[in-house]
Amino acid sequence: MNYVIIGNSTAAVGCIEGIRAVDTKGKIVVISDEPHHTYGRPLISYMLLGKTDEEHMKYRPDDFYEKNKVDTILNTKVVSIDKDKKSVKLDNGKSVKYDKLLVATGSRPFVPPMEGLDKVEKSFNFMTLNDAKALEKAIDSNSNVLVIGAGLIGLKCVEGIVDKVKSVQVVDLANRILPSILDEKGSALVQKYLEDKKNIQFTLNDSVAEFTENTATLKSGKKIDFDVLVVAVGVRPNTELVSEIGGEVRKGIVVNTKSETSIPDIYAAGDCTVSHNIATDEDQIIAILPNAYLQGEAAGMNMAGEEKVFDNSVPMNAIGFFDYHIITAGAYTGDKYVVENGQEYKCLFTKDGYLNGFIMIGNVSKAGIYTALVRNKTPLSEVDFDLIKDSPQLMAMAKSYRDEKLGGAL
Repeated sequence: MNYVIIGNSTAAVGCIEGIRAVDTKGKIVVISDEPHHTYGRPLISYMLLGKTDEEHMKYRPDDFYEKNKVDTILNTKVVSIDKDKKSVKLDNGKSVKYDKLLVATGSRPFVPPMEGLDKVEKSFNFMTLNDAKALEKAIDSNSNVLVIGAGLIGLKCVEGIVDKVKSVQVVDLANRILPSILDEKGSALVQKYLEDKKNIQFTLNDSVAEFTENTATLKSGKKIDFDVLVVAVGVRPNTELVSEIGGEVRKGIVVNTKSETSIPDIYAAGDCTVSHNIATDEDQIIAILPNAYLQGEAAGMNMAGEEKVFDNSVPMNAIGFFDYHIITAGAYTGDKYVVENGQEYKCLFTKDGYLNGFIMIGNVSKAGIYTALVRNKTPLSEVDFDLIKDSPQLMAMAKSYRDEKLGGAL
């Protein structure tokens, strides 16, 4: 069996390990347009911050490919798939045959049209290790940096560079920071923390109308001078390889619970795909590392002939800024239970007898218990929710639940 994997990040690793759990002999080829060993993309900000380095960013050990009998074709882009001949064409003109194919192409930065952007000399994205390296070379202690985007990518970039430069300003069209993962109260807390701790300046509810050399003129008329620009507005999934051969795409590549696309013998996993969000009962792109790995693992096992289903995808985020921690999961609909204590904030959302989602900021101790309730769709009638909403602990779970999850350890 010839397995080909397009991509070399989390979903690809899950796929390799899924295949090798079933098939120890089949040939695996990984093709990636990046030149690096597999690494954790969320760690690029910590590399800039000085908390890690390239060696410790590796998602698997140096001997991972060798131990799993994987051939790698790095720094090479797949330009097309021939579903009839079952081969992929590379940008060097060569082709690679497959019996089973995984598309784990991830996403790319979304750069909205902004007049004069092409005239900005030092303009960067912040998604890959190469992006982080290029940005690091461009900044120094006298740099004034403008970041367009106050979402996860933009603010992680800010965290990585703020102590290395003179100033950082952040502009976003939304009326609050981190709007995709926080409610208004949570956003306000994190914004104040960043402003107070690092003097980061935010301009919200505004956007760039025009760039002229090293000045951004906003639609409000405000002008911001800068030396270095980072555009971190958002991402778009890389779906073209599948859409061009007639595969079903709805924002992301459509897959079933086995990670199969609509095209025989072609699978997809990770940020380029649409998943079913069990918290909202809707299909959407859920661009998080655990989802990518589990989708990839399911794909790999199914590619190798095993029956494996991944059907409990749920949005989750565990992130921190200068030791100020945030954990979120699920959907923010239903009845709210709120606990506020200075810089600590917790909001639980319950609906139809289930914990539908939660936000925790500051003290995130034992958040995993809430995450398990959301992911496992545990009825709240089976737990002591009056206890658990204030103090999450396993003893609030029914004995049958503890026996099942912990083998009767409690």
